[in-house]
Amino acid sequence: MSTSAAPVPEASASSNSVRRMIGVIVSPKPTFESIVARPAWILPLIVLMVFGLATTYLYGQHIGWRPFIEKQIEESPRTANLPQDKKNEVIDQQTKYAPIFGYVGAPVVTFGGAAIVAALLLAAFNLLSGAKVGFKTSLAIVAYAWVPGIILQLLGILMIFIKDPSTVDIQNLVASNAGAFVPDGSPKWLVSLGGSLDIFSFWYMALMGIGFSATNPRKITFGKAFGTAFSCWVLWVVVKVGLTAAFS
Repeated sequence: MSTSAAPVPEASASSNSVRRMIGVIVSPKPTFESIVARPAWILPLIVLMVFGLATTYLYGQHIGWRPFIEKQIEESPRTANLPQDKKNEVIDQQTKYAPIFGYVGAPVVTFGGAAIVAALLLAAFNLLSGAKVGFKTSLAIVAYAWVPGIILQLLGILMIFIKDPSTVDIQNLVASNAGAFVPDGSPKWLVSLGGSLDIFSFWYMALMGIGFSATNPRKITFGKAFGTAFSCWVLWVVVKVGLTAAFS
């Protein structure tokens, strides 16, 4: 009597997404080819959001928001010269609401930021290269290109526990950018510019280059894809630094 082999169950979508998250670190080219063939984006963004929320919670528990708010008040030209009682009032209010903004900001920045970046790159590649990249594919590439951000978040959480609390800056937990080496009292625009020159930002752009070049290798080479992502990043940095200079 013949027997048929039992069907091998397909890997679940979540386990496949986990393998992809590892793959973009250790073997990005074939991993992004798989992502382009079957785009999915939800899990890496959820993981990034969760670590963002964890960082906010642990910072509030182990460091506290008041020292950070006090520093911001003293360095701002709009509040530095306020009478001390007014400063204390502002500090009390902002300390109360700072963690709320942190908890709300994590999902907004993660999902909203990924959607905006995906839309901008989608427009850039489709207009400049005629690649006909779909939004879901673009969003999937961006989501997985941001996976190294999980490493950054883990390092940030480690810094919260091992560094002197007085030296921990929630805006720059890990010294991965030039902003960490800008002297105290420097102009805000210079701090903003330094913070943009981050190792992880260039890692993200390199992965985006690999990802978008996989969508249509004939029309989009890695160099062209990286150059497009880099150009968008430069535009963002110019706008951010300009706004910081204008309103600080």
